[in-house]
Amino acid sequence: MSIRHGLLALLERGPRYGSQLRTEFESRTGSTWPLNVGQVYTTLARLERDGLVAPGGEDAAGHTLYAITDAGRTELLQWYERPVDRANPPRDELSIKLAMAVGAPGVDIRAVIQSQRHATIKAMQDYTRLKATALAAVESGRSHERDDVAWLLVLEQLIFQTEAEARWLDHCEARLVRLSLPADRRAAEPEPPQAATAETPTPTPTPTPTTRPRRTARTRRG
Repeated sequence: MSIRHGLLALLERGPRYGSQLRTEFESRTGSTWPLNVGQVYTTLARLERDGLVAPGGEDAAGHTLYAITDAGRTELLQWYERPVDRANPPRDELSIKLAMAVGAPGVDIRAVIQSQRHATIKAMQDYTRLKATALAAVESGRSHERDDVAWLLVLEQLIFQTEAEARWLDHCEARLVRLSLPADRRAAEPEPPQAATAETPTPTPTPTPTTRPRRTARTRRG
């Protein structure tokens, strides 16, 4: 997640002060990635140092406003055009946990997988229900705000992410079962299904609403 570029995108709409930027960032993303004011002002200071934003005066309440510069607009446009770099993927706690659990004394790795699968499916169901509510509001014409459309896109990405995680957990369990077999039986067993690749794409099915969603700052909007 690029807080730096997210703030530049919000400042492109006009000068903003720190807590205003935090509120708008969380509104646009449905509070999926909450920020604190300290993060916002630290990032603004770095953007100002790099010449991408500049102080833009004060509002009527005395808040210091920040405005995007021409260099900031250029940086923002390049960010939109540049693919997200996957060469150095972020650390994933679940992957690290399973890697460490393999062969760890006293750890039932299949129980770890089962516990995570339950939590992952619950999260996917919650996201799906939230998506249904957001989609109904947008398609009914009751809401056409860019924040609502942005929140819908974020929800769909979270759904795809949790679906992929659930499939990976199934694959891990199948892999562990196969590796626990004697060598002769293992040779006769089929390999676990592989994850989709660019050469063999697998379409993701559209999920349907199931359970009650968790309440978030985004769902409490009136």
